[in-house]
Amino acid sequence: MSRAPTAAQRRVIDDAEPVTGRLRGTPAQLAALVKRGLAFRHPRPPHDHFLTPAGHRIREAPPVLGPATDTPAAVDSGVFAARVGGEADVGADGPARAREVHSAWQGLLELRRMTNPDGAADRPCGWERTHLVRAAALALEAAGHRPAGPDASGGYRVRATPQPEAVAVSAPDDGTLAACAATLEKAGWQTGAHTEPRTRARYLLASPRRR
Repeated sequence: MSRAPTAAQRRVIDDAEPVTGRLRGTPAQLAALVKRGLAFRHPRPPHDHFLTPAGHRIREAPPVLGPATDTPAAVDSGVFAARVGGEADVGADGPARAREVHSAWQGLLELRRMTNPDGAADRPCGWERTHLVRAAALALEAAGHRPAGPDASGGYRVRATPQPEAVAVSAPDDGTLAACAATLEKAGWQTGAHTEPRTRARYLLASPRRR
């Protein structure tokens, strides 16, 4: 079994950009992570370092507490999360949030370019297929759509479904739902409109396009 990262290496992993996994650290720290298979050096300039799938798994794992003086800092790390709609506490809006969303979306486009075999940025990548709800919500929020509030009114909601590689997107009216569909299709998703049999509510099923 491989050794756990050192405290310094874990800090570098935890501080990686939330979507792309881009790393910042000293050359020695980055080289050590590459040697352990937790990071890779991108072949194209500026040759930044990024987490590998193994590095992502370490970052997403619950923190392991040591002595009583240790605290699980990763529990409340302030990592960016796209708004899926219906959150009770969404934090502050305004320019700061807009910058965060824009940065996360640009990071996701870069991740597509790096990880899609043909370097395409107009088609979802592997990360999006394993984080469907977050990926769809980011596409919607980055395009300026407003998420629903805690009472589920006033904006979009993105939810998981039993279907593989599909999320459900609901909106307060047909116009907003159509606008969400157009945004997702532009972002590389395929969508279809459906009607819930019991309530007659309209919703979208959206899946990341493969080609």
